[in-house]
Amino acid sequence: MIQVIHGLKGSGKTKRIIDMANESIKQQKGDVVFVDDDNRYMFDLRHEIRFVNAGEYNMAGPEMLYGFLCGMLAQNFDVTLVFIDAFLKLVHAKPEDTEWFFKSLESLSAKRNINFVLSVSMDDADAPDFIRKYFI
Repeated sequence: MIQVIHGLKGSGKTKRIIDMANESIKQQKGDVVFVDDDNRYMFDLRHEIRFVNAGEYNMAGPEMLYGFLCGMLAQNFDVTLVFIDAFLKLVHAKPEDTEWFFKSLESLSAKRNINFVLSVSMDDADAPDFIRKYFI
């Protein structure tokens, strides 16, 4: 399953995704990973959550992030939940350029039984339908 936390900058997306990650530890049976574009929120997360600063890897687009996620999941088969904060900033892309990513992520989610929660900074009115269907 994919879920997208959405809204404009300053609307509380990061606080919400951090709260969701910290709360998820109580009922999650597998490993939880939190991917961000910097280390700013590393200490806001519970110690059981694996924090990954993907900003250190110079993501050149959504395809590179997808490969990064696949590599991470291939290394750890116990991951059941992945949070990705600041998705568009991390991949340096516009929402309309990410359709392939969301289709691929949906397939990966179904195949590996992994849930993904992304925060996406955008005006709700400008959101493409392929992202809008994941809004929570």
